[in-house]
Amino acid sequence: MPVGDEAGGVTVRRIQLGARLRALRLAKGLSREQAGFPIRASESKISRMELGRVGLKERDVSDLLSLYGVPDGDERRRLLALTHETNAPRWWHSYTDVLDNWFLNYLDLEQAAELIRTYEVQFVPGLLQTDAYARAVIELGFSNAQPGEIDRRARLRMDRKRLLGRPDGPRLWAVLDEAVLRRPIGGYEVLRAQIEALIESCAAPSVRLQVMPFSAGGHAAAGGAFSVLRFGHEELPDVVYIEHLTSAVYLDKRDDVDKYAVALGKLFIEADPPERTPETLRAILDDLPVGSGSGRGRGASGA
Repeated sequence: MPVGDEAGGVTVRRIQLGARLRALRLAKGLSREQAGFPIRASESKISRMELGRVGLKERDVSDLLSLYGVPDGDERRRLLALTHETNAPRWWHSYTDVLDNWFLNYLDLEQAAELIRTYEVQFVPGLLQTDAYARAVIELGFSNAQPGEIDRRARLRMDRKRLLGRPDGPRLWAVLDEAVLRRPIGGYEVLRAQIEALIESCAAPSVRLQVMPFSAGGHAAAGGAFSVLRFGHEELPDVVYIEHLTSAVYLDKRDDVDKYAVALGKLFIEADPPERTPETLRAILDDLPVGSGSGRGRGASGA
């Protein structure tokens, strides 16, 4: 991954730039509507710019800085340079031929996240998948893809995994339904290797893994898989990510996020504690049938 992404990612830069533009606007006593008029932008677009939700054009930022009374000087040059950086290609730019548009925003958020909390009912989370397991998941969702496309999609997922090893990377707290660990995606040999990899990941300081056993019965998140991403910036609220077959939903309204956060909190309590996870995984590993087997899944990207 490029150094720029290791320093926090494009999303973080957009947040920083947007926050500074908002502070300058407020200091000038202007409303978002007044700020948007010179650059022919709506009030809602100014809001999205200040929250770091959209890309910013250098010309628009330059016009806003003039409106806010920021003359030629160090701050203007710094903010324009920051604007340029926010438009730099991400590390996954070379994979755009195999990336779905609805997934691009998630990659951006994933890079900027401080904490990723996730619940899975069918697949191992993408950041913890082995290459063979990832290929099996991808083949379910893209059954008509050529081998070269499967290779590139798998390589993208393996590159994403490097995120957890970065000093400034996010922490991952995942709860896996026991069904995830017994469904032979790619066959039992692939599943065995995947579970062994999960056992190793339990020792990583950036990973906390729990299993929701069948014996727990019904629970707070019976509705399906989802993730909640948290960021180290007050300007960007938590985001709930829910993946579907051909699209995804991003929720950031406080009421929505709070409901999912409460469900996660209950999951963390109801699932087996993290310190028992290696033991649980080994028990499931010992219980798996010997043989290649096969498995079918929902066919999504398995983020």
